[in-house]
Amino acid sequence: MELATHIDGPVAVIGDVHGQIDQLEDVLEQLNFLPDLKERWIVFIGDIVDRGPDPKGAIEILLDLMEDHPRTTCVAGNHEFAMAAALELIPTPSFTDWPEEWVELYGAETTFDSYGAEYGDLNDLHDKMPEAHRSLLQELPWCVEHPAYLFVHAGIDANQPFELQTQILHERDFSLARPPWLCSKAYFNGGVPSDCPVTVVSGHVPVSAVHFGDRRMLIDTTGGVQGELSCVLLPENIVITSGDEPPPQPTRPAPPKRRGMFGFFK
Repeated sequence: MELATHIDGPVAVIGDVHGQIDQLEDVLEQLNFLPDLKERWIVFIGDIVDRGPDPKGAIEILLDLMEDHPRTTCVAGNHEFAMAAALELIPTPSFTDWPEEWVELYGAETTFDSYGAEYGDLNDLHDKMPEAHRSLLQELPWCVEHPAYLFVHAGIDANQPFELQTQILHERDFSLARPPWLCSKAYFNGGVPSDCPVTVVSGHVPVSAVHFGDRRMLIDTTGGVQGELSCVLLPENIVITSGDEPPPQPTRPAPPKRRGMFGFFK
């Protein structure tokens, strides 16, 4: 499974989903009204799983979108990284204990429940996950580059060269116990390197509303706990939130919502 890591053109970037499929459906239904949807990339900023009610359903929606709307991609969040590490789908340093950490600290109960697996039984979860779901967790990129934006789950280090960081992100250095670009909260208020030529778009730390700063954009408005899911249209800087009313006239007839077999973009 290959996910795009270099994109161009208009974008709709979606914040941390955390299994909130009703909110995600609302956002996707509104995107269906965009006249340029076929040319627009849809980028998920990571944290598709854990906390919310249906992580499995959220992954199914993402996979359906990748099939129905090829201009769809996603970066790994710390929750996908922790889940993949716990299930031994990606290599991890020998001194880490991701199985215990993910199960106990990441709100994974809803993930186990959505797959019909016994909570804490990683072998049961692994066996009940469809192969496509395991493959997605294995292959998620750590960043997506655009001429005007860098999409990365937690942000980047303001004190390290931009190109060095993007190189490590593209290579996915699994020798790191907790890749900070996925896991650190220190980048939340840290700005960007002086040589950063783009706006860095991230989620990871919840904010009350989408934040537009100097070469910085923060888009996680729920944390998987409360609030509405946000999506930002770029380069327009237009915010779409779940619960908003769609335009009065669609650009084309919108099909009914179908969980597990989405037809929004056909």
